[in-house]
Amino acid sequence: MLNAKTFGDGPALVILHGLFGMLDNWQTLARKWAKTHHVVLLDLRNHGRSFHTDEMNYAVMAEDVAATLEDMGIDECVLLGHSMGGKVAMQTALTYPELVKKLVVVDIVPRRYHPGHNAVFAALNALEPATITDRKAAAEKMSVHLADPGVQLFLLKNLARNPAGGFRWRMNLPAISASYDQLIGPVGQLGDEYDGPALFIRGANSGYVQDEDLELIQILFPKATLETVAKAGHWVHAEQPEALLAVVDSFLATK
Repeated sequence: MLNAKTFGDGPALVILHGLFGMLDNWQTLARKWAKTHHVVLLDLRNHGRSFHTDEMNYAVMAEDVAATLEDMGIDECVLLGHSMGGKVAMQTALTYPELVKKLVVVDIVPRRYHPGHNAVFAALNALEPATITDRKAAAEKMSVHLADPGVQLFLLKNLARNPAGGFRWRMNLPAISASYDQLIGPVGQLGDEYDGPALFIRGANSGYVQDEDLELIQILFPKATLETVAKAGHWVHAEQPEALLAVVDSFLATK
């Protein structure tokens, strides 16, 4: 079972974070949606406080989501995922369509992507968590490979302090690295289809979702629509939370 945190009452809204993320990334928006929904935040396998395992692909990650929701007594939900979590959400909808009343995918599509995290892996592998004295020192070491302070801060949320001193990674970095080619790979195959309502959201300043991707999206998700959030890059929920909230709320309100 995946680690979960829940807020509010009402219809279930389940949220899946992206690569190197954790459920805490979505807490601010979760508390707002909790006014009308039972919001479930999940840590995906090898992330946050969920279990570690060598196997990591979208089929087993979708199975994790389905099994966790079954254990929680949730038999239908709105499923929202960002980036890698968006691919897990897509795979869950394709494999377990009865579980997904509506699908929301943030800044990712079901195609294969080119590798784009070399600097991130270099920055993470430059650290020896057990020898780190504080996060500022960790950020300085990371900066050799990764200059963006915002990305450094995002990644350093994965550090957990050891009682005896030093830190450890919450995420399973070796498994994520070994599975990376599968994680940037496609979702679904010819003949797969989720026929429920689906909303794809992209950041206007992000290159993850191109206009021509809509054709592929609608092969697998024929009822899908695409919305663009202005002044947002890949981390739409962090850069333009109120705009994302409005777009999702409008979708949730539709029959």
